[in-house]
Amino acid sequence: MCLDLARHSAPQPQEAEDLGVHIPMPKYPCPHTVLLLEGHQAPVEGADGPTDPIASHGVPSTLTDVPEPPALVLNFSSCSLPARCSGSAAKSLLFRFLPFLRWLPRYPVKDWLLGDIVSGFSVGIMHLPQGLAYALLAGLPPVTGLYSSFYPVFLYFFFGTSRHNSVGPFAVISVMIGSLTDSLVPSENFLESVNGSNATVNEELRDAARVELVATITVLTGIFQVALGLLQFGFVVTYLSDPLVRGYTTAASVHVLVSQLKNVFGVSQGEHSGPLSLFVTIIDLCQKLPDTNVGTLVTSIIAMVAILIVKEFNHKFANKLPMPIPIELITVSRAATTSCGDAARNPWLKPPVPPNVSYFGQVVGNAFAIAVVGYAICISLGKIFALKHGYKVDSNQELIALGLCNFLGGFFQCFAISCSMSRSLVQESTGGNSQVAGVIASLVILVTILKIGELFRDLPKAILAAIIIVNLKGMFKQFSDLSTLWKSNQVDLLVWVVTFIATLLLNLDIGLAASVAFGLLTVIFRTQLPHYSILGRISNTDVYRDVAEYEMRRGEGGSIPGIPGVKIFRSSSTVYFANVELYAEALKKKSGIDVDRLIEKKKKALKKLKKQQKKLEKEKAKKKKPSSNDARSPSLPQNAEDGPGLAVIELSVGESSVPPEPTLHSLGLPQPNFYAIILDFSSVSFVDTVSIKILKNIFRDFREIEVDVFIASCPVSVLAQLERGNFFSSAITKHSFFPSVHDAVVHISRERHQASVST
Repeated sequence: MCLDLARHSAPQPQEAEDLGVHIPMPKYPCPHTVLLLEGHQAPVEGADGPTDPIASHGVPSTLTDVPEPPALVLNFSSCSLPARCSGSAAKSLLFRFLPFLRWLPRYPVKDWLLGDIVSGFSVGIMHLPQGLAYALLAGLPPVTGLYSSFYPVFLYFFFGTSRHNSVGPFAVISVMIGSLTDSLVPSENFLESVNGSNATVNEELRDAARVELVATITVLTGIFQVALGLLQFGFVVTYLSDPLVRGYTTAASVHVLVSQLKNVFGVSQGEHSGPLSLFVTIIDLCQKLPDTNVGTLVTSIIAMVAILIVKEFNHKFANKLPMPIPIELITVSRAATTSCGDAARNPWLKPPVPPNVSYFGQVVGNAFAIAVVGYAICISLGKIFALKHGYKVDSNQELIALGLCNFLGGFFQCFAISCSMSRSLVQESTGGNSQVAGVIASLVILVTILKIGELFRDLPKAILAAIIIVNLKGMFKQFSDLSTLWKSNQVDLLVWVVTFIATLLLNLDIGLAASVAFGLLTVIFRTQLPHYSILGRISNTDVYRDVAEYEMRRGEGGSIPGIPGVKIFRSSSTVYFANVELYAEALKKKSGIDVDRLIEKKKKALKKLKKQQKKLEKEKAKKKKPSSNDARSPSLPQNAEDGPGLAVIELSVGESSVPPEPTLHSLGLPQPNFYAIILDFSSVSFVDTVSIKILKNIFRDFREIEVDVFIASCPVSVLAQLERGNFFSSAITKHSFFPSVHDAVVHISRERHQASVST
């Protein structure tokens, strides 16, 4: 549908017949302008003035001395829907799902290519040791980490929209996969007896089974991500707040650290999974510390110290070094040549293998969790770099790109990937400008797999564990969030702490679900317990602020007066079934009177008055009951039949006249010190049937105590919901709605002034 906007200096009725909406824009608007919803008749001016049933509040709109205002006309007469299938639509769809077709033809070779090449080599060198190490985290042969660093990185070039994200193996995702491999394919299932006495694990069979399982998980993860992206469900990551993600990744880092301690100390441990498995692993490790392999421990410590020193050197002299010193690659290469010597077999890239769908039912929940967490980390980093460098990242396309990388990579024995912060920062700092850097990095991995991949088949686990633990440094720095959140937002601090503890206690999968549930509960609690306030007007302005808060911030002498006779009430949250009862209670409390008790007293007084009236009527009836002698009195007129008839008529007229309705004053009850309440609806985004019902009760209750209720700053969408919910009636009309608080105050003051003048 297209939308034509045109301005007319003097719109005529015959010109507006074909228009969908005609919104006048007066030069001197009246203080109470009401938006007309679809289906309502616009005001019609006649000889007697406006006849608009919605609202004019007695303010004449036929001003002959004011020039006719311009109008904003929304023209729908020329709207035409695009053809369902067209060349331009197909081209746009193709460019959307293959973003490289849009930016690659305009790639500035002279300006960007050199930086992308240097960045690609730097990131590729980082991919090698990290891929090998994170494969160990996933419980897989190290060479599968190289596959996961090649296929997904190469595919992201075609489908991704972030120029600086370095996709590939990531520690948190790897440890989530590792917890599954340990529980579904434990080493105990592959024990074989040697010489009829000792039992050893057949690692070749175990690794083959785990690779099959992990490839299936990766394919299913990709299916979830692609499906969510196609359904435009990229917003699902919004339920993972930043404190939740950071608390979760910090707890996952603790899981990673504990899982690698056995490789550092050189002891063998059984695999544990499920809730409290982290603490079971720690206890088991402490019991086996006397069996520590001193050589393995020394090797791990030396490797960690060397890597830490060189990383700090790279960070300190980042501006002077053309590229970071690849200390991790040097360490791994040295260990590979020492342990394996020359390659005994020629490595190759394995052909694609379909997933084992029989695993789908067992891993569907874990695959969805991996899909959401991996995407959350990827899109958060992508948006940071996009904001810094001034380009846009399509969240739904990123979800599709990540899903395709996982889906297709699963056929080539890859495990699920995400985005690494350390590699992304290196890609940006070394001059990376586009996804071309990722292609260069994937080519570095490809050459490694084809030429020297066999060297990495049997790496010392102590070296890989050292690399993993050193790379957790950035994750553990997130503990500094605790002090920051304590000062800024303690609810977010609670989310961080609960997420961290839940993930430690319940493991990664159940911990994530519990953390998301708790995060959503905090949102519900915050909407149930909003800030309620009474507003006052800042002198000589039309600005209204919280009286108590303004006085507290400005100190003595900075108070703002309330509006005499008017209470302006505002809630910081929307009004719906979960908090509308609290809204009504807070309104009555802030008004300064016990509304329910006053209504109860009024009902009792009316009941008592009614009894007194009935008693008086009975007494009058006894006194005025005519006797038989009076009927025959000679003083009656000649037409005796008319006399009694006239008397009866006079009496019936007197009895049928409606007496004035009792007021609080006439009943001897205390009167409120205000006569109007304005409900500021500026923060209300929606209403439901329960809130509509309670709002009706609010109007009814305050009307009982002779207080008028008005609503200001109500969004058009909320007004439409109120209308669909049958909120309006003869007792509650749209005369009670105003576009702003100030308009409502002006109207109430004018009406009060006119009433006082007329009396």
